[in-house]
Amino acid sequence: MSSSSEKPEFKEKGPLTSNASYFDGDPVQLAPSSAAEALPIELRETGEALNVTAADIIEARKAAGRLTLDDTKRINNEDVFNDPEKHEHLIAEIKIQAALIINNSPYAEVRSVVDNHNDPSMPVSTIRAWAMGILFACCVSFVNAFFDVRLPYIYVIATVPQLLAYPFGKFLERVLPEVGFTLFGIRHSLNPGPFNKKEHMLVTIMSNVAKSVPYTNYIIWIQVLPQYFNQPWAINVGYQTLIALSTNFIGYGLAGLCRRFLVYPAYCTAMVAGPFKSIWQMSRLKFFRWAFGLMFVYFWFPNYIFASFSFFSWMAWIAPSNVHFNFFLGAFFAMFVIIALYYTNTFNTAYLPINSNRPFDHFAHPYNVTAIIDDNGIFDSAKYETYSPRFLSAGNVVVYLFFFALYSATVTYGVLYHRHEIMIGIREVWRSVKQWGARLIEFKDAGSEDGSDDDANLLDVHNRLMRAYREVPEWWYMICLALAVALGMAGIAVWPTNTSPFVVLYGIALCLVFIVPIGIIMAMVTLNVLAEFIGGVWVEGNAIAMCFFKSYGYVTCAHALSFNNDLKLAHYIKIPPRFTFWAQTVPTLVSTFISIGVLQYQVHIENICTRHAPFRFTCPGPNTFFTAAVFWGTVGPRKIWGVGGQYVVTLLGFPFGILLVVVFYLLSRKYPKNAIVRNAHPVVIMGGAIAWAPYNLAHIWPAVPVAAFSWLYLKKRYLGLRSKYNFVSSAAFSCAIAISAIVIFFALQISDIQLDWWGNSVVNEGCDGSGDCVRMKLSEGEYFGPRI
Repeated sequence: MSSSSEKPEFKEKGPLTSNASYFDGDPVQLAPSSAAEALPIELRETGEALNVTAADIIEARKAAGRLTLDDTKRINNEDVFNDPEKHEHLIAEIKIQAALIINNSPYAEVRSVVDNHNDPSMPVSTIRAWAMGILFACCVSFVNAFFDVRLPYIYVIATVPQLLAYPFGKFLERVLPEVGFTLFGIRHSLNPGPFNKKEHMLVTIMSNVAKSVPYTNYIIWIQVLPQYFNQPWAINVGYQTLIALSTNFIGYGLAGLCRRFLVYPAYCTAMVAGPFKSIWQMSRLKFFRWAFGLMFVYFWFPNYIFASFSFFSWMAWIAPSNVHFNFFLGAFFAMFVIIALYYTNTFNTAYLPINSNRPFDHFAHPYNVTAIIDDNGIFDSAKYETYSPRFLSAGNVVVYLFFFALYSATVTYGVLYHRHEIMIGIREVWRSVKQWGARLIEFKDAGSEDGSDDDANLLDVHNRLMRAYREVPEWWYMICLALAVALGMAGIAVWPTNTSPFVVLYGIALCLVFIVPIGIIMAMVTLNVLAEFIGGVWVEGNAIAMCFFKSYGYVTCAHALSFNNDLKLAHYIKIPPRFTFWAQTVPTLVSTFISIGVLQYQVHIENICTRHAPFRFTCPGPNTFFTAAVFWGTVGPRKIWGVGGQYVVTLLGFPFGILLVVVFYLLSRKYPKNAIVRNAHPVVIMGGAIAWAPYNLAHIWPAVPVAAFSWLYLKKRYLGLRSKYNFVSSAAFSCAIAISAIVIFFALQISDIQLDWWGNSVVNEGCDGSGDCVRMKLSEGEYFGPRI
């Protein structure tokens, strides 16, 4: 954090000689050509077969000239080694394929946005980068925390500060003087030269870690407000600070340990697409301006002028990704399960709205959770027996069914498809533990190795380039983990939470089971329901205790994967790992206190989290969190999924998830070249099935044509065009939507300036708008379902 650039430990090597090993140095820099027609016909065919651009094939051909046939054994092509003279053309293709993997990323999506060269002398941790990063982190944290309780909420993603940082950085480059100071022999200047991509990514990482509101804020909401558990002692700033810092920092410990699983391997690509290389070319900037402008104007219609459009909005699904095909497929098939449950009145769903996410009592009214708890928020069995069980809509039942299937499928998928990668990571962790222990005994620095120099990782060009920098030692991350655990246990123990401090450790244990398979398959599978299920069984009757277990089980895993994603982005841009560590932890600390300050202000707003709240601060998130707390914590899952429980049949989701993955795995082994089998992802398919209640196909389908055009047409016919503009368009749309929403709110909605006309009111007309559409109605005084 203290220097503008880090001195590399390893001297970078120049162009290779004809008898040098390619694994000894950096990739050869070539001037890429966009003229595919200039390539010989056999190279064009090779490029089409390998799905690479003309520039990629030219660079790979140059690198392939320095490879021997023995060098390609790392790629496991063994068929031609016995008689190479008869396979000259095939050997040439093998060398090109090997060069593509060694000289660049094997994935076209990564090659299109990430450079495979590095300049270690480029300034990184500069004064202006830190000033911009902290400023953007504060702004993002404030906006997201302030509007988190609004319906609909406004959420600024990392793409917005990432794109705003570029013109801001160029502005500072022009106006700041070249003055500074020298510290520890290193010059620190206000203006060290042109604003570069490493500074840019450092600013982006700082903004990205600050975008999430502390998950414990939801616990505070349901504790403090009188319409929830009415525990005014929870307004204490010390209590809020301890548990917020704990949940925000606890993910760093696991993120550091999982680097060998989720950062070093080439098959683990970044989970967020960003224009890391494309933003630096003017033609793409022009395309970005047009895409940004059009989306900025368009978003005024569904968000303000013609609100009915928002019910068919494809904004949240605009990124052209193959994931959307699988996701839509899951949602599509789940629709038929929902219809079947509804029209057969299974679980009494015909008396309820078909796709609601709210709980209901046996009078088909919204469930009154305050009717079953005592003054301390603890479950009261007598009150529960005189009131009603909780009932779910058909859509909500299917969501829970596929949630259970999703968890078992995730673990099964990781074992079947990525067991070798997982074993590589386990061996790396064990090796690093032994090395760390030996160095600890010898009082040596445990961070002098990069921990990624095995043969598999040496194949990745980005790993080889990152060997120029010192890695972050594991004990740095362990300190973060230990402090976070201590803070969380202290906060739970000192204040009257009626919760065992060991809930922190139990939550971490849940995360440890799922973090590797979830991270490797690059699917952010939420552990919400599983954490609620286990926590509800463990602390049945105590909603707050369940909430803490859920927070540490779910948030630890989510934060660890998010932090690892930032580490991967820094890995791509070649930012020294120790700079990345500080760029993550410092803004996290700052944003935590900002979120606490916003919360302290908002809980005192009159009528907050009610239907009469100002500025639409009706708290949809805290309301859902409170309902889940009472259902899973107060009532407890035993009454719902235990022997004779209402929805015990939905537990069949667990074996179903295993079975579905096994079927897909066997099909992939029997038909490895089948395009449908190869591209179908069973875990993502089931992820689409949980998109229901309250969302529906209208929110998902419009993205399918966009994704189809990008993946099925452009990628096959115009890979170079797609590589140049695909992710720029995605970033431009995301940035335009976020900024347009903020402008609309502060310019019009905060002053309650609304357009009262048919286009904004038609969605509220009829029974669909009021939520009263049901197939079977109850007579006065009649109820459905069993008594307790």
